[in-house]
Amino acid sequence: MGLTEFGHFALISAFVLSLIQSVVPLIGTARHNMQLMLVGPAAAISAAVACVIAFGALVTSFIRSDFSVALVANHSHSAKPLIYKISGTWGNHEGSLLLWILILVIYGAVLAISGRTMPALLKARILAVQGMITSGFLAFSLFTSNPFTRLANAPIDGKGLNPILQDPGLAIHPPMLYLGYVGLSIAFAFAVAGLIGGDVDRLWAKWMRPWIMAAWCALTLGIALGSWWAYYELGWGGWWFWDPVENASLMPWLAATALLHSAIVVEKRGQLKSWTVLLAILAFSLSLVGTFIVRSGLLTSVHSFASDPARGVFILGILLVAVGIPLLLYAWRGPQLMSVADFNLKSREGALIANNMLLVVATAIVLLGTFYPLGLEMITGARITVGPPYFDATFNPVMGILVVIMVIGPVMAWRRGATPRAKTTLLAASVLAIIAGVIGVALLQDIAIGAVGAIMLIAWLAIGIATDIWTQLKPLQRGGLAARWHRLPTEVLGMWIAHFGIVVFLLGATGDVLFRSEQVVRAKPGEVVTIAGRDVTLVRVFERQGPNFQALTAELEYKDAASGKFIARLMPEKRVYTAERQTTTEAAIRPRLGGDDYAVLGDGDDRIGYSLRLYYKPLISWIWGGGALMAAGGLVAMIGRRRQSAVTAPLPNSVARDTA
Repeated sequence: MGLTEFGHFALISAFVLSLIQSVVPLIGTARHNMQLMLVGPAAAISAAVACVIAFGALVTSFIRSDFSVALVANHSHSAKPLIYKISGTWGNHEGSLLLWILILVIYGAVLAISGRTMPALLKARILAVQGMITSGFLAFSLFTSNPFTRLANAPIDGKGLNPILQDPGLAIHPPMLYLGYVGLSIAFAFAVAGLIGGDVDRLWAKWMRPWIMAAWCALTLGIALGSWWAYYELGWGGWWFWDPVENASLMPWLAATALLHSAIVVEKRGQLKSWTVLLAILAFSLSLVGTFIVRSGLLTSVHSFASDPARGVFILGILLVAVGIPLLLYAWRGPQLMSVADFNLKSREGALIANNMLLVVATAIVLLGTFYPLGLEMITGARITVGPPYFDATFNPVMGILVVIMVIGPVMAWRRGATPRAKTTLLAASVLAIIAGVIGVALLQDIAIGAVGAIMLIAWLAIGIATDIWTQLKPLQRGGLAARWHRLPTEVLGMWIAHFGIVVFLLGATGDVLFRSEQVVRAKPGEVVTIAGRDVTLVRVFERQGPNFQALTAELEYKDAASGKFIARLMPEKRVYTAERQTTTEAAIRPRLGGDDYAVLGDGDDRIGYSLRLYYKPLISWIWGGGALMAAGGLVAMIGRRRQSAVTAPLPNSVARDTA
């Protein structure tokens, strides 16, 4: 048996083990048979081991350039650098699906090993649901997308990997994104298990929240990495294009954000149980929608992996089963989870409900903008494009209101009323937001009302966070600062970091929109172009040979327009990949905290000149710094030094200030 056949056998074994994991523990819970329930963890761990073996076999085939394997022949080449041979494993439909399954079974194995304090019945049901999901995707892989298919006549060399995927960012982006997508399956399994057993309570939320947080952090980083890759690799100079596949990653992130906040209410107050279960089902369903978009071919995108309708039908079937059955179960058991609300809308709970409603509305806006063109084409045959104008008019205002709530919520008390620091925080944030808006209007001519609103929102959120920190730590009081810091729950620190990450993100996005400069010119060697106070000289254009491509490279010299001082030398390229017979644009970027110099080389020659696109993009790197801070805040809240445990009695208002 060769390595490829061994990997295929391991994948089949994982499928059988997942079926066992799906059925036997549920029988055990019905019969209260502990031995049958313990089959779940054993099967989950064994399936994970089998999938690790299968994935390792596929990676090894790519590293060895085994072109007798169809997937390697179609998506690799002997001349590719090693890193792209490895990343080529998931730079295609079959391999990326196997990576998805690998992460799915690893999550299941971690849950099987951990959760020792979790009731056996609940754990068995969760693992059974997880096994059902795994079985569906393993069936998808084995029956429609087998990564181990052999070729009768192996070619001498492979066709190569799509050149735009031959990038370090794409080696990291898909695994990180899948960690988020697949992580939501655990929240989904918790929700379905809770509906089956009717044991949705504060402890249920406590056990589920770290899984939601882990998925949310990974999804945040995955989206940020994808945006960063699009910025420097595609050569368009932008960082978000409302592409259907970008939207497909944003929707589960929005739903997961709502889920994370609603789970807080369940854990701290025992409220919103039914709503939280529904959000968990919808969040994972939206991650499946993203999988459907990427693999069905219904929507085209530079991110798509496949366009096979048969595969689309299979994944649509998984989606319908994964959504339909849990929603039917929710319709049956959900009303039993309802509880009498014992809080005022003017409370921490009220703010979190507003947060949830706004995030759900934002998700619906993105969902409509993504699928409306497809529905219209199917019904009328007309083709339209829904782009930034739609999202600017609908999505941005909703998120603006959400930013306002982000300052109000943390200073409200549980059940009713506000904390003692609410007046100081809200007053300081309001005054500074107004001052920031006035300064913006005074300094920037012809500034749009939306830009003024963005400036005020940034000031509102930044000052709100700063004032909240100040009033809780009281740094000017003598003594006790270290003790107050030590008593501060890690969840509060994580919230501050994550919310400040949004401030940094908004600064980057607003700075790029308001202050960016762009020049599109045709220049000959020796000519000078001025942009944003810089004189850019096209020194020369020359050819160079890369490891698996030929490049036309421009040498650009940047100098300060006023002083003539040398700033930088940028080398944008146009590359031709010989194996793939494709041309790509490689932007040259000088990243700085204050802003990026960004250059793209187009077509031309020495006689007529070369097309150049030059940008100066102020603060744009803050966008990805903000994403990293958001994820860091979630990580701090998840694994920080002082996790708060759930209790059965309502928390007093004196503690309420520290628990969002």
